Amino acid sequence: MTFTKTSQKFGQWADSRANTVFGLGFGSEQQLAKFAEKFQEVKEAARLAREKSQEKAETSSNHSQESGRDTPSRASSVNGTDDEKASHGGPVDLELKCENDKLKVALAQSSSNVKKWETELQTLRDSNARLSSALQESSASVEQWKKQFLTCKEENDQLRNKIEELEAQCEEINKEKERNLQLSQRLQELEIELQEKDLELEDLRKQGEIIPQLMSECESVTEKLEAAEIKNKELEERVRTLKTDVEESKHRHGHLKMELKQFLEVLDVKIDDLHEFRHGLSKLGIDS
Repeated sequence: MTFTKTSQKFGQWADSRANTVFGLGFGSEQQLAKFAEKFQEVKEAARLAREKSQEKAETSSNHSQESGRDTPSRASSVNGTDDEKASHGGPVDLELKCENDKLKVALAQSSSNVKKWETELQTLRDSNARLSSALQESSASVEQWKKQFLTCKEENDQLRNKIEELEAQCEEINKEKERNLQLSQRLQELEIELQEKDLELEDLRKQGEIIPQLMSECESVTEKLEAAEIKNKELEERVRTLKTDVEESKHRHGHLKMELKQFLEVLDVKIDDLHEFRHGLSKLGIDS
């Protein structure tokens, strides 16, 4: 198996026989480097042990073959008869045959192990390719989330600016209310003044009826009365104008309240979306 560093603090390896990928996370990059070095040392030690085992098997095989070639000659030179050759050479040949069979089995196992190692290596390469692709996709997803976060942040800034504008408009509405209150007070004062003028006009009429000799003064009073009526009409016209202004101010105030309510509803929706987006980012960070 091959240990692969997939990030600064994470590494993994695959077991093709179990069809499983293992991974480990570390607290620092130094710990990951130490683990990778130890992993490589153990792997190298296993390889050396395997090579020594193969060399030992080959040496014993060669030694057995040499012993098989030398034994018949020594037996023939010492004994000199075919019967003696058969009596001395039979067990040795049987032992050499057993050792040869064992070596064949070991060689077959070595070949199968090589094929397994090649399969595991290919599996690890495929797994590394898949993990690299997944890492690239994850990086692209993170970049996309960053862009969406920046977009939401810009929208939030725009909403804040809109709120500031609405607050400024509310201040203007409050000022308009104060002006309307002043106009109402002024209207009441004008109504009182109009009542006083009406009383004054009534007194003048009574004086004109009681004192006929003051005709000249009556004419002046009549002129005053006409002037007062004209002024009364002007005041009434002004009162109507003020009432119209008050009604328009009330209408504008109601319209602004409606706009502020709609804006607050939109703001609540945006804030909920921002919370969901933040929750998604935190979840993505935990999964990573």
